[in-house]
Amino acid sequence: MAIKQISIFVENKEGKLVTITDSIANAGIDIRALSVADTQEFGIFRLIVTDPEKAKEALESSGCFVSITKVVGVSIPDEPGSLAKIVNILARHNINIEYMYAFITVSKKFASVVLRVADNEAAEKILTENGIRLLVEEDIVSM
Repeated sequence: MAIKQISIFVENKEGKLVTITDSIANAGIDIRALSVADTQEFGIFRLIVTDPEKAKEALESSGCFVSITKVVGVSIPDEPGSLAKIVNILARHNINIEYMYAFITVSKKFASVVLRVADNEAAEKILTENGIRLLVEEDIVSM
């Protein structure tokens, strides 16, 4: 049930994000969420998009180094304590979160959280058993 995340290795140089965002826009793909982690020389631009395979193809055609990673997406109420609940559930089951980022849906009733963990299946099972709604690719497209 994991969702696909696009990861792009980006040199920390002027104009690099233009190439990426133009490639995605020209392919007719919507970006739903993003995260950028950087150093002085390079960064990793992580995206949740409406068509990961098409985005990868478009980006590679533009000379970008791209990978697709499966991540866990969850939908939680947009209220205090919702993220803490997820983090606590995973911690109780010794599932380490490598990184995460979030975005609010248009309705503002729910927040979506993207989690990178070592074992997606174990995390998904535990979260589902604890009443947490997992996101699927169809959810990303319909947002």
